[in-house]
Amino acid sequence: MTGMLPSTEFALLRRLSLEQVNGRAPSMTAAIVRDGEVAWWAGRGTVNGTAPDDDTQYRLGSITKSIVAAVVLRLRDEGRLDLNDPLDKHVPGTSFGSSTIGQLLSHTGGLTSESPGSWWERSEGGDWASLAASLARDALKNRPGSRFHYSNVGFGVLGEVIARHRGTDWLTAATREVLEPLGMTRTTPHPRGRHARGWAVHPFADLLLPEPSPDAGAMAPAGQLWSTVRDLGRWTAFVGGDTGEVLNPDTVAEMRTVATVDDGDTWTSGYGLGLQLFRHQGRRLAGHTGSMPGFLACTVVDEGTGTGALTFANATSGPAILGLAIDLISIADEHEPNLPEEWRPSEVDRSLLPLTGLWHWGPTPYHLRLIPGGMLSLTPVSGAGRASRFRPVGEDEWLGLDGYYSGETLRVGRDTDGTPRHLDLATFIFTRTPYDPAAPVPGGVDPEGWRTA
Repeated sequence: MTGMLPSTEFALLRRLSLEQVNGRAPSMTAAIVRDGEVAWWAGRGTVNGTAPDDDTQYRLGSITKSIVAAVVLRLRDEGRLDLNDPLDKHVPGTSFGSSTIGQLLSHTGGLTSESPGSWWERSEGGDWASLAASLARDALKNRPGSRFHYSNVGFGVLGEVIARHRGTDWLTAATREVLEPLGMTRTTPHPRGRHARGWAVHPFADLLLPEPSPDAGAMAPAGQLWSTVRDLGRWTAFVGGDTGEVLNPDTVAEMRTVATVDDGDTWTSGYGLGLQLFRHQGRRLAGHTGSMPGFLACTVVDEGTGTGALTFANATSGPAILGLAIDLISIADEHEPNLPEEWRPSEVDRSLLPLTGLWHWGPTPYHLRLIPGGMLSLTPVSGAGRASRFRPVGEDEWLGLDGYYSGETLRVGRDTDGTPRHLDLATFIFTRTPYDPAAPVPGGVDPEGWRTA
């Protein structure tokens, strides 16, 4: 743990303490994550008579969904599925086979929110066959793709997608492919070692009632896992971009990209691919909240500053865990703002230098620069307009990663001597001089050239 200034740590501890008291939580833990590490953590209340520590397990609830999504994205990156594939291609025979993999990941597949029958979070779950049978009728509540409708069922379905591709259950796949590579050895389907018990707190008296924590069976991908401050700190860093060998950082950035908005009028909350997205006072945050009977959890990362926070409580309701996490990030960034990394020269592929410099889309000037990671950045000179980054995908071919040109291909056109003459980007032709008549400008260039009128 890197540590923070005593004044910062006290301010963070006070905010956590207020939430534990006002939210009437039997115990709470929280942490700040920076530069891929837990920079501060603290616990309040008691677990079996002593204060919780950073290795005390709490239930993750729906944060489990983000881990499941990471396995699905691994399958996509391996070419085993496409996000536009209908479910029927991978799990045939359901009553909702037209919903796509991407829609299930973003809660836009139209599926019912909860599995039919007894409340799944407090009941022993059955296998996939029993879940599928219960969904044979009336599983679709909305037209697929038409709106955001949070669906725990959808992630139960994604667990089956993983099982069919990996030839094992979703949990084994997630453990082998995500948890173990990230060192998250204390993230488990059931509590092991030191763990908090889940409680319901009486609304009108300071009394506790134990909550059950059964195995959810086929619904487990929606919220089964338990974890600790240490492990969830590693996952928080993962969401922020420290992905190790599990996923390419570009894929995790794709997970953080808004796919749908929950509150369209204000756009303060939305969803990406397995990740919740929030906007708060100029901050854009990505992560997930979790709730199971007896437990609340949250992990969020500020995409601008890179500071993340996580919170746990062993109470069914009461503490405002998302608000607490956001406040902890704000306190950390206000008391100890991150310094920008020092600029240093770096080695680049010098054969790409002839591509760099000034280009023009029509009369509009752009700068093309080499940036870390062997990528290109195309930015309007004015600073306003269509800016994108590109990564190489072939000889003189580059794929757009963000902005207007996300997913589009940039191709380099060269003269016979190999000199870059123009750039072809989604049919737009960029030239060294405005409307270069020697380049294949769509519609041609007036032979009389530039004039006064």
